[in-house]
Amino acid sequence: MAIAKAERLMNLALCLLGTRRPLSKRELRGSIEAYMEAGNDESFNRMFERDKDDLRELGLVIETVENLDGETGYLARRDSNRLPPVSLDAEEAAALGLAAKVWQQARLAGAASGALQKLRAGGMPEAGDPYEGQHSAIEPRIPVHEAAFEPLMLACRDRRPVVFDYRKSTAARPETRQVEPWALECWRGHWYLAGYDRDRGAERVFRLSRITGKVKSRAAKYTAEVPDVVTVRETVASWAGESADRSALIRLRAGAGYPLRAKATAVREGADGWDELKIPYGHGLDAWLVEFGPDVVVVGPADLRADVVDRLRAVAKA
Repeated sequence: MAIAKAERLMNLALCLLGTRRPLSKRELRGSIEAYMEAGNDESFNRMFERDKDDLRELGLVIETVENLDGETGYLARRDSNRLPPVSLDAEEAAALGLAAKVWQQARLAGAASGALQKLRAGGMPEAGDPYEGQHSAIEPRIPVHEAAFEPLMLACRDRRPVVFDYRKSTAARPETRQVEPWALECWRGHWYLAGYDRDRGAERVFRLSRITGKVKSRAAKYTAEVPDVVTVRETVASWAGESADRSALIRLRAGAGYPLRAKATAVREGADGWDELKIPYGHGLDAWLVEFGPDVVVVGPADLRADVVDRLRAVAKA
């Protein structure tokens, strides 16, 4: 079925691009086999209108022209559907090549590779990545394992509100959230959704790994203004603990927690198999510390210690 529709769209596009004068529905029906096989005029009209809308959504500029007899015709002028030559310098081409590699483990891998091939066909040099073959042992990767990623990505793109069940780290059971999604951001290997929580009337950040069940989209308009990209990233950074305004003191088992050691501003090695670290403390640090389980003990401040204990108890009850 999908192949038949793709072939039908291709034939319609070729007809509209290949004509010098507008073609009527009657002429198009007599030129395309799939339209000839349509059972009746009503069936053909529905099929043609859907195909025309699909081609326009794909970017084809289709003009509607009425001739002297009052008959409506259609054509796609070549000059209106011709893209300008692609002109990229070496740094821009390298950035695109690098970006395509980032998505190799995600479901966007096919789209990224296809886009890169189209750009190369349009003029981007084949050697777009100057680092190709030189640093093959280290490549940027953004793993995407959460099932919620793709529907949320589409909802962010199309500006559609969503509904999903979300389990906070301190809660034993998930609860339903109604969100106007703004953007997806990746921090410390985890994906986060930033958006407007309708029930709470405020912006919120959700970690995708805590979304349970299916993400359902809603055909409704946004009620809150969408901030710019920089502001959204700052929101996620603050929630994920990147924007720290004080320090925390933790004990870390020797030989464990290397990401924490990389963040530490001071480290004192202990003789009992535990090291003492001072690390930046911001919103979301408690959730990160819980991931290291029994290898981490929070010394202070007291509110951070209490938050970590609460999260661990919630996990134990789940």
